Amino acid sequence: MTEDPDRILGQLPARLREARREKGLSLDAVAKLSGVSRSMVSQIERGESSPTIATLWNLTRALQVDFAGLLEDGPKPAGIEVIRAGQTPSIDRRGEGCRILILSPPEEAGQHELYLLDFAAGGVLDSRPHRRGAREQLTVIEGGIELRSGEARQVLGPGDTARYAADVAHRISAQDGPARAFLVVRDA
Repeated sequence: MTEDPDRILGQLPARLREARREKGLSLDAVAKLSGVSRSMVSQIERGESSPTIATLWNLTRALQVDFAGLLEDGPKPAGIEVIRAGQTPSIDRRGEGCRILILSPPEEAGQHELYLLDFAAGGVLDSRPHRRGAREQLTVIEGGIELRSGEARQVLGPGDTARYAADVAHRISAQDGPARAFLVVRDA
């Protein structure tokens, strides 16, 4: 069956806006999660700009919807939401030798966020201060991690958990080889 490309392009802005609103996300949150500028997201939702395939891919990953799902008619089935390993959204170009996988739902961005940090040997994630009162919790899965929060410093190993202020400059770095950790960010 051949789809009408004009009909598909006509549905796209409303479906993207609907997916964003269903997740309870602002334009700013979608921009942060997708790497697509807020103004571009707004233009796409208003039908003033047609996204490139790369832009659409970033938006659908940030909204945790598949491309085909945006264009399907009818109700969505209830059930278990699964994000396969190869489809987990990530934040790129943040830190050196550190891959950040986003595990929390996009609607929780800016409130309660869960990440998997995957460090190469010598990998570093430097973070500027978050909102006043923000806290983080880091649990090491594999390898060694050096954690700095303001002037405080701790070295952590597998199974160790640290809770610390995130409203000051802080740094997470791999020690003596690759490392993996879960990071929970809770804004005040």
